[in-house]
Amino acid sequence: MLARLSLRLRVLLIFAGLAAAVIGAVCVGLWLGYARLEDPSAAQGFVQAGVLAGFATLGLVAGVWYLFDLNVAKPIETLSGALRARAHSDVSADLDAAIARYLGDLAPAAQAAAQSLAETRSALAEAVARETLQLGSEKARLEALLSDVPAGVILCSADHALVFYNSPAADVIGAGRGGGLEAGLDRKLFDYLHAAPLRHAYDRLLATADPDAVSDLLCTTVAGARVLAARMRLLGDGAAGYVLTLRDITGDMAQEAAREAMLEGALDSLRRPSATLATLVEVLPEGALPAPMQAALKDEVARLSQAVTQFGMAREAGQGEATVLPQTRASDLAEGLVARLASLGIEAKVQTADLLLRCNGFEVITLLSALSQAVVANGPITDLQLTIEEEDSGAAIRLSWRGGRVGVGLLDRWLAKPLSPDAPTAR
Repeated sequence: MLARLSLRLRVLLIFAGLAAAVIGAVCVGLWLGYARLEDPSAAQGFVQAGVLAGFATLGLVAGVWYLFDLNVAKPIETLSGALRARAHSDVSADLDAAIARYLGDLAPAAQAAAQSLAETRSALAEAVARETLQLGSEKARLEALLSDVPAGVILCSADHALVFYNSPAADVIGAGRGGGLEAGLDRKLFDYLHAAPLRHAYDRLLATADPDAVSDLLCTTVAGARVLAARMRLLGDGAAGYVLTLRDITGDMAQEAAREAMLEGALDSLRRPSATLATLVEVLPEGALPAPMQAALKDEVARLSQAVTQFGMAREAGQGEATVLPQTRASDLAEGLVARLASLGIEAKVQTADLLLRCNGFEVITLLSALSQAVVANGPITDLQLTIEEEDSGAAIRLSWRGGRVGVGLLDRWLAKPLSPDAPTAR
C-alpha cells in the first residue's frame, strides 16, 4: 500500500512517525521519573515539562522534515518527472541541475543520461529517415521496373497481406479502376482471390523446404469470377512471404477458338473450290482447249490441290505439336470450378484425388461450368458433385447429380454449342 504513495508523502509519514516515537519516549521517561520520585506535588511540573518537550519535538521534527522535503524529496520527484518526460516525449531542453543542488552527483548524472538519450534518439531518427528514404527510392525503382511488365506481380506477407503490387495485378484481381474493390496495402489477398488454391500452394512450398521451388496453380477472383493462371515463389524460407505472378486466361479460349475457326473456314473455302476445279479439268473434252493451255491448267490445278492438302496436314501437325500443357493440381481445378459455379448461384461439391493433371485448366473449367449450367437448366437437380480420380495412366473427371437423366443426343447438342458468348461454335 505504501508503494502507491508519492515519495514526499512517504517522507512525511516517516517524520510523523519519528515525532510520535520521540514524544512517546519523552512521555514514558517523565512517567518513570515521576513514579520513582513518589511526590504528588511534583506532578504539575512533570506535565509542564512533557508538554514543552512535546511541542519542541514537533517543531524540531517539522523543521527538519521541511528542509528534507524542500531539498531532497521534492527535487527527486522533479528530477524523475523531467527524466520521464524526456523518455516518453521529444523534449530537447537541457535538464536544470540547480533543482537538485543538494543531491550531490545525482543531478549531473541525470543530466548526462538525458543528454545521452536525446543523442541516441536523434541518431535513431536519422537512421530511420535514411532507411525510409532508401526504401522509398528502391520501391520507386521497383514500381518503375514492374510497371512495364504485362503480367501481374503481387508481393504478400506470410499471413497473405498485400505488401506490393503493380498496376496490371490490380486490374487482374479486380481492384483496378472500376473493378469494384478498393486496392490498398496491408489488405488480405483473399479479399480479391479465393483462398483455397493459394493456401494449398503456399503449404506445398513450405513443405518442400526448397527456396527455389515454384508452384503453378489456377485461382479465381472473388469479383467477376475470372480464372487466373498463377505462379507462386517463396521469399527466402517462406517466413517473409511469397511472390505471386498472375495472368488472366479468361479470354484465352475465345481467342483460340476464333483462330481455329478462322483457319478451318479458310481451309474449307480453299478445299471445295480446288476439288471442284480439279474435277472440271479432268472432264474437259479433248480439243476444248489448245493442248499447251490444257496441260498448263492441269499442272496449276494439281499444284493448287497439293498446296491445300499440305496446308491441311500442316494445320493438323500444328495442333498435335501445340505447346506442352501446364500441370494443374486436381484440387485447384475443382476449387476453380466451385468458385465459377458459386458466382452463377450454383452449389457444387467436389471430391478429388491428389493428382497433377496436364491439361488446359481454363478450358476444362469452362466446359464443366457450361455443362453444369445446362444440367441445372434442364430440370430440377440436387447434389451436384464433381469427382476427379485416377484411372489407369490418366484421370477420370465425373460430373454427377440426383435428378433427370441426360441422353446422348442432348449431350451432343450441348457440346456443339459455344462455351461462351464470345466463342464460336465448337467443332
